[in-house]
Amino acid sequence: MRKLLGATLAMLVAWAPAQAQVTLAISCGAVGVEFQLCREGAEAWARETGNRVQLVSTPSGSTERLALYQQLLSAGSADIDVLQVDVVWPGTLAGHLLDLKGRVETEGVFPALVRNNTVDGRLVAMPWFTNAGVLYFRRDLLDQHGRAVPETWQDMAETARHIMQAERAAGNDRIWGYVFQGRAYEGLTVNALEWVASHGGGTIVSDDGTVTINNPNAIRAIEQAAGWVGHITPRGVLNYAEEEARGVFQSGNAVFMRNWPYAWPLLNAEDSAVRGKVGVALLPKGGAQGRHSATLGGEQLAVSRYSRHPDAAVELVRYLTSQAEQKRRAIAGSFNPTLEPLYRDQEIITANPFFADLYDSFVNAVARPSGVTGGRYNQVSAEFWNAVHNVLSEQAEAAPALARLERNLRRVGRNGRW
Repeated sequence: MRKLLGATLAMLVAWAPAQAQVTLAISCGAVGVEFQLCREGAEAWARETGNRVQLVSTPSGSTERLALYQQLLSAGSADIDVLQVDVVWPGTLAGHLLDLKGRVETEGVFPALVRNNTVDGRLVAMPWFTNAGVLYFRRDLLDQHGRAVPETWQDMAETARHIMQAERAAGNDRIWGYVFQGRAYEGLTVNALEWVASHGGGTIVSDDGTVTINNPNAIRAIEQAAGWVGHITPRGVLNYAEEEARGVFQSGNAVFMRNWPYAWPLLNAEDSAVRGKVGVALLPKGGAQGRHSATLGGEQLAVSRYSRHPDAAVELVRYLTSQAEQKRRAIAGSFNPTLEPLYRDQEIITANPFFADLYDSFVNAVARPSGVTGGRYNQVSAEFWNAVHNVLSEQAEAAPALARLERNLRRVGRNGRW
């Protein structure tokens, strides 16, 4: 198996004591400082226990990483003991994951996250950090041009256009108004769900399994977003993931950006062109009757059923999801804890002032329909992001695209029986 996947899967020795008891392999994400903090935590556990850890370098894109996991797990491979899994994957991977119920401590963990990771009564993954989308803005530019933080998407677009035009007239011809994750991948599902939900357009598939995406509010939301591209948003956004959007904003070339909280310490790093100039706010509402909507994100840690050392793997999960480790990660990397008490920790709030201000947004984020669609969620999401991408790239109009999407999803979901 390792020979077969050699081009994709790389093992990096992170810590190896003289006489290791067991060797564990853990896969980590690579957005921002994610991989670095995972390595540091795993190394600390190895030092304390005398074990050995190997860091697995996997694709940075969530879609590609899931495909790799499915290939490995379907083959019963023991190449990875502990897997970092996206919040929407538990239902898809559950059959390959160890039941952690009774083996990890869930007291203080947000109940919604525990429910999200419980499949058929089995706790298949332990919440590690939670996430919700936020709006980053250039505080200095809003102040300079006498503009308020936008409440609605229309306000955002108007403010972005005004500042972009004024700045370009003053000689900054590289600046844009708004950047987001517009590539045809899971990140576009996240962004587009925020637009749709903020307009009262539902969550693609309702909790009872009904496909709801083809409605006037959803059409209006997607049409509005399509109107940004080429005007306040560069056409290159159609190929942007999180890091591409951050790169444009951090270089000083955007007024607004939608991204996850992980970007905060990077935007304020010593080498950042926007250090000390950035604010964070709720994502805009879809009009006066809309609401602030942020899609639920986050990552979990799971133990492969095929691990040769399941007990040690569970110990590593317990260590990495502990209160002390979550606090360290929150301060160093702005990763939102899954433990409610940590949102009252003053050191964490000092490092991330917006954690307190946006607390309700984080705990009431909009979930993608992965629970109701189960193992078919990946197909649902791909159908959705491709439909939205076609509209953003002017290959289709919103109304017929969502009507076609509705028909496709009904077939995928067997008319609600999923």
